[in-house]
Amino acid sequence: MAHAERAALAEDLAALDDQQWAMPSLCGDWVVEEVVAHLTAAASIGRARWLISVVGARFDFDRHNDRRLAEHRGADPAETLERFRSIVTSTTAASGHTAAWLGEVIVHAQDIRRPLGLPRTPSVAACLEVARFFAARDFTVPSRSLIEGLRLEATDSAFATGTGPLVHGTTLALTMAMAGRHPYCDDLAGSGLPTLLSRCSPRKSAPRGED
Repeated sequence: MAHAERAALAEDLAALDDQQWAMPSLCGDWVVEEVVAHLTAAASIGRARWLISVVGARFDFDRHNDRRLAEHRGADPAETLERFRSIVTSTTAASGHTAAWLGEVIVHAQDIRRPLGLPRTPSVAACLEVARFFAARDFTVPSRSLIEGLRLEATDSAFATGTGPLVHGTTLALTMAMAGRHPYCDDLAGSGLPTLLSRCSPRKSAPRGED
């Protein structure tokens, strides 16, 4: 699934012009090209090197991510895209949490697509795997904490979790909201939505995680 989602994103990226590559993403202060370089970095570093990098950054995960991003960003968007294409079928990751690294691809792909108005979305099956993982624990994003005391139900899959006021919508929208992406709350509804919105404020909408 991760390989398929990377390949689909690479197809979308091939059609971008230089202005689109420089547009802000949903991921903090990163522009589109920086998000792509980050995805390349995440699929290029194993556990041992990840630990060395994190220790070298004194456990400042933003600093760690920025260093690895710079390492894998090309001299121009074309080179950045070629580097991303080279890891489409990579199985390298910093941990064995496969669903987390699938989530890395899905969330960051939508960080790019939504601001650019690109219509492609990840498969429902892939989103379901990530939604279940995000609902079960705080890992690279505080997903479980964001939905504590709420009931989430997907309208297009079997995903359902929690007890309390209801929040419902597509599996993708629920997944992105659990990742802290505030714009995706616009795609949700239910009596629990005000609570989720209060926790998923624009100021906190794009945590980079501990990738």
